[in-house]
Amino acid sequence: MASTDEIWLTDFGEPYPGEPAWHRPSLVIGPPDTFGLSFPFVVLLPMTTTSRGLSIHIEVEPSVDNGLDETSYVQCELIRSVNAQRLTHLLGSIETHLSVQVKEVVRTILGY
Repeated sequence: MASTDEIWLTDFGEPYPGEPAWHRPSLVIGPPDTFGLSFPFVVLLPMTTTSRGLSIHIEVEPSVDNGLDETSYVQCELIRSVNAQRLTHLLGSIETHLSVQVKEVVRTILGY
């Protein structure tokens, strides 16, 4: 259903303090397509339109290809695994150079 580097409108539901909430864009980072279409979960990073000036947030400018309406920031520290049914609408995908930046930050955060 969803592929790596795609941006999906995601239903995060009601949040606990500091968590992403309601419907917002998110960037799919896994699992790889090799898991198959029947795998029920996706690993993603929520996005926000609030600039917090953090180096671990990757800025994404709106474009026809990514489907965003305003400048958004990939929140690399908020890695989530959610049921694929929470993905409500495909918006688009990010450019390769942004994907590379996200991967570098996630690797750093996870210490892998």
